[in-house]
Amino acid sequence: MRFDIITIFPAIFDSYFNESILRRAQKNKFIEIYVHNLRDYAIDKHHTTDDTPYGGGAGMVMKVEPIYNCVNAVKSQIPNPNFQKNPKTRIILFSAKGQRYTQADARRLSKYDNLILICGRYEGVDERVAKYIADEEISIGDYVLTGGEIPAMIVADSVSRLVPGVLGNSNSLNEESFSPAKIQSASRRTKFNPPAGGQNSFLEHPHYTKPEEFLVQGGVADGKTWKVPKILLSGNHAAVEKWREEHSVN
Repeated sequence: MRFDIITIFPAIFDSYFNESILRRAQKNKFIEIYVHNLRDYAIDKHHTTDDTPYGGGAGMVMKVEPIYNCVNAVKSQIPNPNFQKNPKTRIILFSAKGQRYTQADARRLSKYDNLILICGRYEGVDERVAKYIADEEISIGDYVLTGGEIPAMIVADSVSRLVPGVLGNSNSLNEESFSPAKIQSASRRTKFNPPAGGQNSFLEHPHYTKPEEFLVQGGVADGKTWKVPKILLSGNHAAVEKWREEHSVN
């Protein structure tokens, strides 16, 4: 799978995409991530990517021309995977008025061959980008960020994990929060019917590891012992599974 990220601050992505799972996924050719500097596609000698809003108002607005030029250039660079005549490409603009991003969206987007992610900045993006260029708008929550770079990282990360081969153990996906398997298990146990779109409140069970008992030294809990639940030490796999299901409900 290929991700193309359009931004005026390309260096922001260097650290995150070159560590841990995403680094290995790129090295092993499961995913490709390309970051494009929007200023390279500006139409003036100053590489201007924003301007004052029509009608007045505070802040600056990202211009449509550089984004249009960059998206077209990116499209021309995308090869046809497996000799497909029409590789599945989705263009996403991050904005506060976009659809709230969920794990169901991550699963949906993982079915595409290419995702082009447009990172806005400043007061916003010329509406013609949303109307004529992007296929959809996404918001990662009801709060304001300084730009779309963090949302782009979130989408690239969450979608990449669903690409076959990216995770070392594919069974991990079945045990994760918001996974279809977790929904089905919870539904059988509680007669819960997930709403349209697959979103739900069923989360992954708590995790524990060694030591079995942790003696707190210092702080407000000094002298107390924090223990692992006995059921997880019982060796009774059926009982452990039942405990995990019971504690998967939020």
